Amino acid sequence: MKVLILGAGVIGVTTAWYLSQAGHEVTVVDRQPGAGLETSYGNAGELSYGYASPWAGPGIPVKAIKWLLMQDGPLVLRPKFDPKMWLWGLSLLANCTHKAYAVNKGRMVRLAEYSREQMGVLRALPGLAFDGRQQGTVQLFRHQKQLDHAGEDIAVLEKYGVPYEVLDPKGCIAAEPGLATARVPFVGGLRLGNDDTGDCQMFTAGLASLAAEAGVAFRYGTTITRIVKQGGAISGVETSAGVLEADAYLVALGSYSPLLVRPLGLKLPIYPIKGYSLTVPITDESVAPVSTIMDETFKVATTRLGDRIRVGGTAEIAGYDDTLHPARRGPLDRSLRDLFPEAGDASRASFWCGLRPMTPDGTPILGRTETSNLFLSTGHGTLGWTMAAGSARAMADVIAGRPAEIDLEGLDVSRYSA
Repeated sequence: MKVLILGAGVIGVTTAWYLSQAGHEVTVVDRQPGAGLETSYGNAGELSYGYASPWAGPGIPVKAIKWLLMQDGPLVLRPKFDPKMWLWGLSLLANCTHKAYAVNKGRMVRLAEYSREQMGVLRALPGLAFDGRQQGTVQLFRHQKQLDHAGEDIAVLEKYGVPYEVLDPKGCIAAEPGLATARVPFVGGLRLGNDDTGDCQMFTAGLASLAAEAGVAFRYGTTITRIVKQGGAISGVETSAGVLEADAYLVALGSYSPLLVRPLGLKLPIYPIKGYSLTVPITDESVAPVSTIMDETFKVATTRLGDRIRVGGTAEIAGYDDTLHPARRGPLDRSLRDLFPEAGDASRASFWCGLRPMTPDGTPILGRTETSNLFLSTGHGTLGWTMAAGSARAMADVIAGRPAEIDLEGLDVSRYSA
């Protein structure tokens, strides 16, 4: 079968790999000159299988107001006369209940844990290097109230058999010795020992090379303009290189997916949320992070990637605006300075931003559409790297007409029409 994948980020490339291994003829199209050069490029680097959680949850509306009022807070809203922005926000608020949070987190953890299993297979591929580590994540709590409210997350972890440890401050330092140099107090943490780290762009580029050797065709520097539908099926995709045809088509364009499929009558509740990151060279390895630390107060992740530290976080709601605002360095600089003040040289950091495709319930959109040969794998939000391997394997099975190994209930687009 001929499959055309739209998007050469980590989702599209990993799906291409699985399809090629199953014997299918695969072409991947992307406007960038290489693989993983948009949202996959500078993300936080954490493979947070156990930490997978929706933004929408009890207490978030009050927290959001506080974050918006904070100097260098983790949330920025740049209002626009865009109905999609406000409808998305209202839908997110509707998911801020205990019941919705439990359902959405359960779906996310189910997919994330499957992704962890699949990532174990991909990690073993010869020649695939991406500064990966398997040393867990520490969700760090500066305040007792944060630690007290970890119970809901722990209940979901227990339901899905995800191992965890609740740590006191000494336990946090035992897991991450560099925290002994922290300039701020913390009361404890939740450690998820099965979580990993790695450079998503390195992984994506490396896997694309292996996929190309396996026969996958990559059409880089090719702009996608329109999906052509005839009758009940897709007949081709118009691009700057002409019309490309296949038997099956997968949309994996992140934040740009809803723009492409909307003319087909398919409304995806995905909105771009801009995230920022710093990549800092390590100057003292002895006090650098070992793996990933999630600063719960500011929603900033600090991750070890080889001889670098990646500091990623903040959320800017501003539509399809990819402006790199210098002021948004503040929360990232502060978190690194607070927790690992002697580990790296922030003056030599590279600063980046990217658009993350967020659904209002936090769960990605995977699976078939009402159009017979059109498939979706998008809306992964901040967890595209975490969920890539599982999403890719599941979608490769679905596209090939095989049952997925994971229960896909609640993951496809039909949940929004229920």
